[in-house]
Amino acid sequence: MVSEVVAPSTRSFWSPTRQRDALVVVLTVVTGSVDAIGLLRLGGVFTSVMTGNMVLLGIAMGKHDASIAIHTGVAFLAYVLGSFLGARVAGHPEKSEHLWPRPVVNALIVELGIMAVFGVWWEVVGAAPSTGVEYALLSLNAVALGVQSSAVLRFGISGLSTTYLTGTLTQFIAGLTKRGAPLQVRSALILLALIGGAAAGASAALYEPRLAPAVPLAALLIVVGGAWYSFHRRTGD
Repeated sequence: MVSEVVAPSTRSFWSPTRQRDALVVVLTVVTGSVDAIGLLRLGGVFTSVMTGNMVLLGIAMGKHDASIAIHTGVAFLAYVLGSFLGARVAGHPEKSEHLWPRPVVNALIVELGIMAVFGVWWEVVGAAPSTGVEYALLSLNAVALGVQSSAVLRFGISGLSTTYLTGTLTQFIAGLTKRGAPLQVRSALILLALIGGAAAGASAALYEPRLAPAVPLAALLIVVGGAWYSFHRRTGD
């Protein structure tokens, strides 16, 4: 009898929309951890924040630092490639479609495959790869996050992002200044997930570098598995 009373409330609280938002929050952990690994172990550049890399490229030009310039250039081109690939797989938003479209799952599976290749290669070469391998590993990470960016864009929801989060932060702060504005829990959790993911990725990269890829891989597996189980297991679409 108790379960019959509690279950409707539980179902109401854990609505499909909240399930989607929770998975997006976990997906942001991937961003934070991959960016931390890139900054600490793969040349000191970002793998998702391309505006930050543009600033680093300008600094490299001012300092005549070829290493930073090449690293930022590699990350930028790889991210663009990943964004193109993700857009091709995930497609574009459509009216009256599934809350978590199947093409988004497909794109994240592609990202998972790329991150798996990164993890295996990282394990083979260790945490101190040669320069050429370092560029390749950096490229894999940037491609993966480019795919992720396009996949999340497929939702077609303004302000929903797991990579370029300056807009999310600005919208969150602006919402706090509006009297009567709804509490932006999702945005706050996404921002906290970015910090938490970066902390986890940095800790692994610094103290257990061989295990560093496990952080983003685990988060990505949770998202892919959770999305399939929550939104596509019963429908079969």
